[in-house]
Amino acid sequence: MQFASDYIPIVFLADVAPLTIAAKRSESEESLPLTSNTDRGTVVHRYIDHRAQFMPKRKLDPLPSAAFQILLSLAGEDLHGYGIMRQVEEQTGGRLRLGPGTLYSSIQTLLEEGLIEEIDSPAEAADARRRRHYRLTAGGRKLARSEADRLADLLRVARARKIFKGDYV
Repeated sequence: MQFASDYIPIVFLADVAPLTIAAKRSESEESLPLTSNTDRGTVVHRYIDHRAQFMPKRKLDPLPSAAFQILLSLAGEDLHGYGIMRQVEEQTGGRLRLGPGTLYSSIQTLLEEGLIEEIDSPAEAADARRRRHYRLTAGGRKLARSEADRLADLLRVARARKIFKGDYV
């Protein structure tokens, strides 16, 4: 979701006869008229999303819970998609069950970011041709460790504020 604060307004006032100013979004696009007539002249509005030009959106910042659980499930062993689904359900005590849509879109994002990698299926598996197996990369392990540290810090703050009690960390 984008907010108005993500854009920088550019407004031109012209006290002369109506004026048309056009802007191009990119070289491949046609010019777009950006004017509106008023009694005092022409007001030209153009909003430019500078964030998109200089700061690409990071899909994994902050790390979604599903992605973190997938990284944790692959920390112990290489798994295929259904194995990841079962492992996440087991390691969360049934509190989190990943559906196929969430699972495979998260896997795709983790693959694109280089946090996990697809590996050849084990030859001894009867379903070796049908299932894709995944392995945690060094970058994925580092991110999982960083996220675990971040969550542990949050838990310490919650305990200090008497919001949460327990000996989990």
